Amino acid sequence: MKRVLGVLLLAILVAAASPAFAENKIGFVDLQRALNQSDAGQAAKAQIGKSVEEYEGKVAQRQRDLQRLKEEFEKQALVLADDARVAREREYQQKVREYQRFTQDIEEDLKRQDAQFTQRILRELVQVIDEIGKKEGFTLVLEKTESSILYASEKIDLTDMVIKAYNERNKRQAR
Repeated sequence: MKRVLGVLLLAILVAAASPAFAENKIGFVDLQRALNQSDAGQAAKAQIGKSVEEYEGKVAQRQRDLQRLKEEFEKQALVLADDARVAREREYQQKVREYQRFTQDIEEDLKRQDAQFTQRILRELVQVIDEIGKKEGFTLVLEKTESSILYASEKIDLTDMVIKAYNERNKRQAR
């Protein structure tokens, strides 16, 4: 609620500070949609998906290895001496802990990759929004979800313009 009041207060202050209220131009951008629909966002999603597939193969292999070790242990448990059975059980538990650490490391790596891609793309999108805001004469550009916009006309939605400008900018830089 405080955020909504803050945004409304900011909009009123901007409007009141301007000599002519009619000259104010306000727009918004859905950064989440721009992130997901931009070429760079889709490429990042594809790259993370590729990493997930690679990791899934490694995880599946380790699961099979653990299952095989468990089955071997269960078959031999009845004929093993107590100290040998305890040692094999300890070995199995160690492998389980290693597997759990491995999957945690993978999860953290994927989160880190996603965060790096997201931060880079958002930083670049903000630059594009700044350029569009100045070029098109906007007084205020809000982020749709973070500024708690409850209603806004599609006429002031700059998201498609931002995605197009961002994609074009990246194509020019790639040349």
